[in-house]
Amino acid sequence: MPRLLNILTSKPNCGPVWVAFVLLGISVLNSQAKIVLTVPQQVSLSANFFSQQLTISWFGGEATTFDLIILRTEFNETVFYNTVPAVMNQDGGRHQWTWTSVEPLECTSLSVKIRSRDGITKSEWSEPQILKGRDLPSNSVQQVYPQDKVVPVGGNTTFCCIVEEGNEFRDFLYGSIKMNVKRLSRRSYVTTAVNQNLSGPTGTNVLCRLKNKLNGSVIFVGYPPLPTNFECITNDLTSAVCYWDGGRVTNLYAKRKTSYSINKRDCPDGKCVLPEWDGNWTLLAVNPLGQYSLTYSAELLHRVVPVAPVNLSATDDAWNTTVNWHWPYSSYNTLALLCQVQLASHNILLRNFSGVGLQSVFLPHLHPNTKYRVQIQCGSLNHFLKWGNWSKEFNFTTKSYVPEAPDVWMFVNRDNSVRVMWKPLTQWQSHGVLTGYEVTLWSLEENENQTNNLSPKDNSLNLTDWASITADKKAIASVKANNVKGMSQPSSIMLGLIDDKCAPLAQTIYTSSGFPLSWQHSDNSTGGYLVEWCEAVCTSDCAVDWIRLDAGSTHVSIKDSIVKFQPGVRYNFSLYESPSVSPVLIRRWQGYIQELPPSISVNLEINQQDCDVVLSWEEIPLAGRRGFLLGYKVYRVNNFSNFTLLDDLSPEMRTYTVKDLSTSTYKFTVKAYTSAGEDTGGTAAITLKQCADGLILEILTSLGIVTLLLTTVSCFCYKKRRWVKKAFYPDIPEPKLPGDWSRTQGPMDVKPFPHSMVHIIEKPEWDFSKDTLVIIPEEEDYEGEGIGDEPVDTDEPQLLRYYNQVVDERPIRPRFPDSSVSSSSSVDSANTDVTYTGIQTSHSSLVFPSDSQGFSEGFQPHSGLSLSSRNKGEGYHPQMHSVTLGGNLASPEPIVEPHAVGSEGYKPQNSWLLDSPTEGDENSPAPSLGSPTSVASTQFLLPDRERHEEKRQQPSSAANWFTNLLSSAKP
Repeated sequence: MPRLLNILTSKPNCGPVWVAFVLLGISVLNSQAKIVLTVPQQVSLSANFFSQQLTISWFGGEATTFDLIILRTEFNETVFYNTVPAVMNQDGGRHQWTWTSVEPLECTSLSVKIRSRDGITKSEWSEPQILKGRDLPSNSVQQVYPQDKVVPVGGNTTFCCIVEEGNEFRDFLYGSIKMNVKRLSRRSYVTTAVNQNLSGPTGTNVLCRLKNKLNGSVIFVGYPPLPTNFECITNDLTSAVCYWDGGRVTNLYAKRKTSYSINKRDCPDGKCVLPEWDGNWTLLAVNPLGQYSLTYSAELLHRVVPVAPVNLSATDDAWNTTVNWHWPYSSYNTLALLCQVQLASHNILLRNFSGVGLQSVFLPHLHPNTKYRVQIQCGSLNHFLKWGNWSKEFNFTTKSYVPEAPDVWMFVNRDNSVRVMWKPLTQWQSHGVLTGYEVTLWSLEENENQTNNLSPKDNSLNLTDWASITADKKAIASVKANNVKGMSQPSSIMLGLIDDKCAPLAQTIYTSSGFPLSWQHSDNSTGGYLVEWCEAVCTSDCAVDWIRLDAGSTHVSIKDSIVKFQPGVRYNFSLYESPSVSPVLIRRWQGYIQELPPSISVNLEINQQDCDVVLSWEEIPLAGRRGFLLGYKVYRVNNFSNFTLLDDLSPEMRTYTVKDLSTSTYKFTVKAYTSAGEDTGGTAAITLKQCADGLILEILTSLGIVTLLLTTVSCFCYKKRRWVKKAFYPDIPEPKLPGDWSRTQGPMDVKPFPHSMVHIIEKPEWDFSKDTLVIIPEEEDYEGEGIGDEPVDTDEPQLLRYYNQVVDERPIRPRFPDSSVSSSSSVDSANTDVTYTGIQTSHSSLVFPSDSQGFSEGFQPHSGLSLSSRNKGEGYHPQMHSVTLGGNLASPEPIVEPHAVGSEGYKPQNSWLLDSPTEGDENSPAPSLGSPTSVASTQFLLPDRERHEEKRQQPSSAANWFTNLLSSAKP
């Protein structure tokens, strides 16, 4: 080699040097290519079925990395394939590697092969090694794996089921949940439970169901241990007692629960006693899911917790006692201790005591004849860690003593008698068993005294039989209590009547803290105050209670005591000043713990007073009010039991008047009410009689209304009299006749009517010179009245008689041109006469035109209007229809009047008109003089207008006045 280097350096040409390097590299590569890796030999498999780990070992020569492949033998499926480093065991020269399977190793057979690797160079595969599973044909039973496995919360677990030969797989159940399944081999099936929750105390069942068979496993899901609060103390200053808390619940029990040890010394749960104080301790907690450790260090005197004292005892005394005890360890004699004594009787009292080796305490301020319970606990005074345990309870009773002076008060009864009262002594106040009370009464006026011995059960004494006590005559009462130890100091009070009318009275409302009472402080008050209360309705032997207050007090709340407060009961509260010297009443209150509606209804009385109803009632007794009365409500009750509120009266009212009622039956109800509501009410009914005042008032009211109405109408009519007169009494125009109607007075010339009115049947010879008009009086004139003196121009009806046939040639002027012509004359056949009665027509006013002859000549009646002789003797037959008079009455057309020949009785004319004169020409027929009547009677054959006229001419005086009033109106 040195030679080669010399050669290289001797030639300046570098080409051969590079050639040498290339040749050297090629030789190195050839040498490596000739290296052959050893195939792993003697491969062995070791399985840990509990942890599901497979350990593989082999001889692999100099190689440090190997390719490892794991297959499921039956289906030849790859489970794991990777290049892994393997460390050679220096003792045996074998390589080893461990694989953890997700699935239990019992599920199916696994095949393992290994080959060595050096970079990209690798050896051949080793011969496969097989880990046989439980699914071999030789093992034909059904199996489920893993069995009774413990897993942490939130983990995943894979289960496999090996099906029995010849059976059929159905499903996998985790608890009650059906799982998804994967097949590993012909008989093996697997499922995986993910994120598992806590199982029950007995685990969770995993079931593999076949077609006709069932098998399974149990899985336990929990937590690894996690203890806390690890500490150690000493009770005897020698040993160590260690405590800890288990922490969270692992949910693992029985053989899977957590085990503990301190300094490799097994300990039960929570506490471990070590005989020696080491100063350093290590706690180790282990369970199937893991382990956890804690350490603690401390000095001995800093961790002392004394044990409970034993053998307690006490010395008897009335007002104090001494309690003694013992310690179980002599080491406490030099230890500074702090002890707490709990003393209990009616309440619990704690007192602390300290000392070195403390074994007794003195308890003052006790009560005589009282039973006490005592317990003691101690701790280290200098380095207090915590209190030790309480000792057993010890009981003792103090000795008796003379009683305390009783609290004395007086109460004035309703009959003004005085009752001396005192509060019963409590057990603490009596200081022993009471034997009785001694009451001494001393009269200041008479300077005498009297002593009364009462039993222990008595707490009052009535003074009705001893002396009369008034506001001016007073006495002193003194009360003493006796027990086996002697007599108490006397308690005295000044007796006398107290005027309660001057003290103001107020209401108090109950609250959760009682009845609140407040007042203003008086500077003159130096003896304190006393508040007394009792039931307001009590009359004798009342339950009375009182409380004494300091001089500066201004308020107090009263709660239940001897007087038990009840709903609906009124209570009186009285405030006294200087109660021990000379009590003075300065304030009073009344109140209810709860108001209720009144329990007693009013006793309602009802009376009639004229047209009014007076309701009256008496005051409700205090016991029946059950609250502060706010007033009375008066109701009216109708037929349907509906209440109508009439008024709400104040509590002071006792009467109520319902005014202006009509005659009827009424029912009223009066209800008293408090803040809690109304009572049932008192009801009364009354039937009202007719009242004189009401009748007179109705009459006067009616007269007033009528007078007012008439006055109003009269005023209206007077102001509107022109309109009223025009509307109801129009002016009747006077007749206006054409031509000259003035003639000299003379006899009226009445002649027969024209032929158009009466048809002449027979016309005997008549001497016209003998025509005479005879006035026949009415039938009334025959009854004694003369006719010779009557004037010619009279309003009385006149009778005109015609003898035989007299025909007047003058025409008769019709009343209306278009109206039917009425018959103004009748024809007398044989001896029949026709009369005409004038209707208030003066004879001088009947004027006929002078040219009557021409008219008679021109008028020719139709032969059809003649009356046959068959009508003779049948009386007068008027026309039965209207005849229209045209402008020419001598019309050739006949006017036919059909009528029944054989008819009897009067037949009125249909076209009868009132006979008032009308205007017409000279050729018109003359107006009718009147209505035809019978010869035998003066009455009208037509309706009697005169009789109706008489009825209308009988108006009342008021009507005449009203007519005169209207007629006085100016036109």
